[in-house]
Amino acid sequence: MATQVIMPKLSPTMEEGQLSRWLKKEGDKVSMGEPLAEIDTDKATMEMQALANGVLRKILIKEGESAPLGQLIAVIGEPDEDISAIVQSSTSQPPASTAPAEAQPAVKAAAQSATPAAEPTPTKPSQSAADNGPRKEDASMGGNGSRDAAASGRLVVSPLAARMAAEAGVDLRSLSGSGPGGRIVKRDIEAAMSQGKTSPTTTPSEAPQRHLRAVETRFQQPSVAGASPYVDEPASEIRRTIARRLVTSLGPVPHFFLTIEVEMDRAAEMRAAIKDLDPELKISINDIIIKVTAAALMEHPQVNASYQDKNVRFYQQADIGVAVAIEDGLITPVIRSANQKSLSQIAAEVRDMAERARHKKLRPEEYTGATFSISNLGMFGIDEFTAVINPPEGAILAVGAMTPKPVVRDGEIVVRQMMHVTMSCDHRVIDGATGAKFLQTFKKILENPLYLVV
Repeated sequence: MATQVIMPKLSPTMEEGQLSRWLKKEGDKVSMGEPLAEIDTDKATMEMQALANGVLRKILIKEGESAPLGQLIAVIGEPDEDISAIVQSSTSQPPASTAPAEAQPAVKAAAQSATPAAEPTPTKPSQSAADNGPRKEDASMGGNGSRDAAASGRLVVSPLAARMAAEAGVDLRSLSGSGPGGRIVKRDIEAAMSQGKTSPTTTPSEAPQRHLRAVETRFQQPSVAGASPYVDEPASEIRRTIARRLVTSLGPVPHFFLTIEVEMDRAAEMRAAIKDLDPELKISINDIIIKVTAAALMEHPQVNASYQDKNVRFYQQADIGVAVAIEDGLITPVIRSANQKSLSQIAAEVRDMAERARHKKLRPEEYTGATFSISNLGMFGIDEFTAVINPPEGAILAVGAMTPKPVVRDGEIVVRQMMHVTMSCDHRVIDGATGAKFLQTFKKILENPLYLVV
C-alpha cells in the first residue's frame, strides 16, 4: 500500500518547510528510517526520514520549494502500484510557496572571470516607470534553465555561493554546480576552496573589490529619470519566522527599557589572567557576561520569569539564550543551567553551539526554551541599543561595546573601560524597580567578578 510523505514538523516553531535537497530520486528504493530529504526549517536544516519501505514513486515539490506542515510532498509505494489517485488528490491541496532554484536569474560570465550574482539574488526584477519592459539579462529561467545557461555561457549561482566565491577568489567558470538545475551552491565553493581552485589572477584581498564591481555592473541602468529599479528575493524560513515572532513581541508585549553603564576593567583583567594561566581556556567577555547574568537572575527570580496568560511562571534555573547571527537571520542557542556551570563550560558550549548554529545543525531543544536572553553587538562597535523580547521570556539584555572613556574616580579624571547594557523588560512580569535592582546586582558582580567565587 502506498505511503504518503507529508511535510513533517521538525521544530516546535515550524509552520512550513523548504525542501533543501532530495537525498533520493524517483525510482530509488528507500527503507524505513533512511534519510529521504533535507528540510530547511525556521532555525535549522534537518533530515526527513522515510516512514516506510518501498520505492520513491513520485516527488511532488521540487528542491527550493516550500510547503506548509501536513502537505503531501512525495509518495512511496511498490514499483507497479497505481498511485494516480493519490497524485491527483494532491492537486487539490493549496499550492506550495515556491522559491525554486531554477527561477534564479542567470549570471553572465565576464571576459576575464565569472561575475557572481549580486546580494541579494534577484528573482523578480522590476523596472522604473520609464522602462518599457524587463531587462533581458534578469529574465527568470524556466525548467530548462540549466541547459539554457550552459548554452549561453551563463551561470546560476546562489547568493551565499556568490559571496563566498568573491571573497575567496574562486573562479566560478571552473565549477559544475551540484544544486538544482546545475546551480552553484555553498558546498561547491567549499569543495573548490579545499582543492585550491582559486583564480590565478585574483587574490583573496582583491576578491571583495571584484564582488563590489560585479554588484555595480549588475545593477547598471540607463540614464533615465524615474523610480529606482528593485529586485525581490523569497524570504527564507528563518526570516519569515523572525517576522512572525516580532509581530507577537513588540506589539502585544509591553516593553520598557533600562540602561546602565558598567566599568569593565576588572572583568577584562580577570579574562587576561585566565588566559595567562591556561591559553587553552578561551574565555570571552561575553562568556563572563553570561555567567554574571545567570548569577544575578538567581538573586532576582522575578526577572527569571515569563507571563503565562493567567499566571507568572518563575524558573528555578537560568537557561540563557545567546543571540548568534547566521546567514539568514538570528538564532539563540540556549546555555542550560548557566548558573551551575563554570566559565570554561559556558565558553565551550557557546563556541560549539554557535558554530553548529551557523551550519544549521542545532537540534530544536538546543535553541528553544530559554528563560532570559543576551544579545551582544559590542564586537560590531555598537555602543548602545535596545533588543526585542523573545516571547515568552520576560526580558533580554542588549550589550554594547567596551570603550575607554574618561570618568571621575575619587575626585580625579581617569580612563576606564566602560560598557552600556540595556535591559528590555516585559512590564506584565517586571516592574521598573525590579528591573533596576537586577541591573544593580549585575553591575556589582561584573565590576567585581570575584563575587562569582564567593
